[in-house]
Amino acid sequence: MHELGITQNIIAIVSEHAQRKKVQRVLLEIGKLSAIMPEAIKFCFDICAKGTIVEDAILEILEIPGMARCRECGATFYVDKPFGICECGSVKLDLITGEELNIKEIEVEELCV
Repeated sequence: MHELGITQNIIAIVSEHAQRKKVQRVLLEIGKLSAIMPEAIKFCFDICAKGTIVEDAILEILEIPGMARCRECGATFYVDKPFGICECGSVKLDLITGEELNIKEIEVEELCV
């Protein structure tokens, strides 16, 4: 399960960018063509965050659909695999979306004194 290593890296990146502030929420974008299972990331998140400033943070995942553009006719359409065929019959496609893995937002606790 490569999601464990990915989640460990996400926690490390979030911790670094939080600058020692307690993390309350993390928003990830995961493409449906990325071969990353959002449910596995959710499962690993709490385990990997234990004992860090990310512990008890809310994890939100936004799944990005796959979209391709045909190199022959220029049509843009949704795909559910990293390959496919255009209505014009061409298999020459460029993936536009669906392979993402982005830490989109980090919400940290602001302390007022």
